[in-house]
Amino acid sequence: MRRPALRRTPGARAPLLLTVPALLAVAFLMLPLVGILARTSWGELGDHLTADATTEALRLSLLVSLWALGLSLLLGVPLAWLLARVPFPGKAFVRSLVLLPMVLPPTVGGVALLLAFGRRGLLGPWLEDTFGITLPFHTSGAVVAATFVAMPFLVISLEGALGGLRPRYEETAASLGASPVRVFLTVTLPMVAPGLIAGAALTWARALGEFGATITFAGNLPGTTQTLPLQVYLLLQDSPEAATSVSLLLLAIAMIVLIALRGRWTGTPGDHRAPASRAAGLPEELAGTAPEPLPEPSAAPSDPRPSEPWPLHADVTGFTCLALDAGPGTTIAVVGPNGAGKTTLLRALLGLTPRAHAVLRLGDHDVTALPPHRRGVAWVPQDGALFPHLSALANTAYGLRAHGVPRAEARREAQDWLDRLGVGHLAHRRPDRLSGGQAQRVALARALAARPRLLLLDEPLAALDQTTRARVRHTLRGHLARFGGVCLIVTHDPVEAVSLADRVLVLEDGRVLQDEPPAEVTRHPRSPWVARMLGRNAWPGTTTADGLAPTGGGRLVAAEPLPAGAPALAVIGPEAVSVHRERPTGSPRNVWPGTVREITAVGSRLRLLITSAEAPDLVAEITPESAAELGLTDGSAVWTSVKATEATVVPL
Repeated sequence: MRRPALRRTPGARAPLLLTVPALLAVAFLMLPLVGILARTSWGELGDHLTADATTEALRLSLLVSLWALGLSLLLGVPLAWLLARVPFPGKAFVRSLVLLPMVLPPTVGGVALLLAFGRRGLLGPWLEDTFGITLPFHTSGAVVAATFVAMPFLVISLEGALGGLRPRYEETAASLGASPVRVFLTVTLPMVAPGLIAGAALTWARALGEFGATITFAGNLPGTTQTLPLQVYLLLQDSPEAATSVSLLLLAIAMIVLIALRGRWTGTPGDHRAPASRAAGLPEELAGTAPEPLPEPSAAPSDPRPSEPWPLHADVTGFTCLALDAGPGTTIAVVGPNGAGKTTLLRALLGLTPRAHAVLRLGDHDVTALPPHRRGVAWVPQDGALFPHLSALANTAYGLRAHGVPRAEARREAQDWLDRLGVGHLAHRRPDRLSGGQAQRVALARALAARPRLLLLDEPLAALDQTTRARVRHTLRGHLARFGGVCLIVTHDPVEAVSLADRVLVLEDGRVLQDEPPAEVTRHPRSPWVARMLGRNAWPGTTTADGLAPTGGGRLVAAEPLPAGAPALAVIGPEAVSVHRERPTGSPRNVWPGTVREITAVGSRLRLLITSAEAPDLVAEITPESAAELGLTDGSAVWTSVKATEATVVPL
């Protein structure tokens, strides 16, 4: 498929002040290469490249560069992970050490290696006396020199890839029961495979062309340390034509590597269509790492028997501060405004955040000191965090495989969960071929299949349309009815809170405002945010002898006032607000003039936002017929009234 040609925007022209120096830079870089091509004796090229000395130097160069690549992978991959993932004192100094060989003159690097590993160096005598190893003027010395100058390319490239990889993938894998080693091998490495491959290719090419450090530290011994770059140096003195031919060979190798990479060292993790796991040479599911024992809280999806009970007790301190007790099978909806501490609570229960610490007990087991992968706590983050290099089926089976379930059994159970959530036909698709709603259902199936003791769902149905959300909600409710553990659901959907939860936990600024059954929270919300989430008017203020003095001004009369002088919240249902074109007469004790500022349709009814100089903003809900009868439009002057019996005042 041909790519469409890029069209220049009319009038967009590169300024000469930048274009001319840029073209000069291109010419400056191009002319030396053109010089090699122009001076190459093409008729003698074959003889020059097949000479015994050249082939021996090429063989030695390949040997040295491959050993240098191996050492760089062995030492550089852990170092890159450390720099990208672990905060520690002196990190800037360590990163400077990594970059130093890239800016240090190669001959100075060779001198430094001599002073460290030479026969009179810091470690040289000990290596020779203890192990009989002499690095200078030996092939191993050439390997050390090449590794010293080439490994930074791998570390820097991989650190950049790791820095672009969101930790949420690794955290989700840990919550499914994968050990740190398994997470690194099955999630981290496959997802940063493009950066790893690019860094490895650059490292190999740099090691192949190393000259200064090698000749200074290892010498120039034919068959022992004389690599191709050193061969070019000698040929320049005796046979310039042969030196040009060998230089052309090295130039061709370097250009092939760079063209093959095509800038992939600047790519972001996961931003590739090819399966990263295959690119890295890793299977979709790694069975070789030691599995953790599988928790037993939940029965298999087809097993109607209830699972083993796992009550919850948690004392959370830090930004989110609360004590939480819940019996087996309890579902708790966690609600509150942004920044209230909802996600922090979940991450504290997982042991993944320094902002809060949870003393956590599940059943008879205190799991506070256990790492996330051994707690038996499964997590579905807001975006699902599906592993992009695994299919939907492999994603769903990941937790089971991490716990040692045989591959065939894990895949059967995973397929069953995908079928139950309506995405079984997508089992072999990767996440980039799923819609947002489909991906969210796969993430939910993955968590449910992991048989957790505690289930944490962070807005699990947010990406679903209304019809699919109702069906998945029904499936989830059926599973939770048999689930022997506790489930916490962070949600902004009042329907989810009411239909799925046994309790509603209301948070604000990390503190608990309310922890009661959904019906009680619906009738008497103690948070303005929750009241508005439920579609009610919420007026904070101070109690008076007959009702409330709202913070925004005005006066509200309630049938059941609280003791005067305390902070409180008045809750008024929009359906309890009457709208009139003239001042009403009769029983209403709360009457305010106002102006219609907004009219929106909600189902078969209309919602009016009414502002007033004598009271806070008020939302009223009326039928379209009533609106037409009153002749309401945006900007209409109206009167609103609320009966004292329809206004509920709750303490804050």
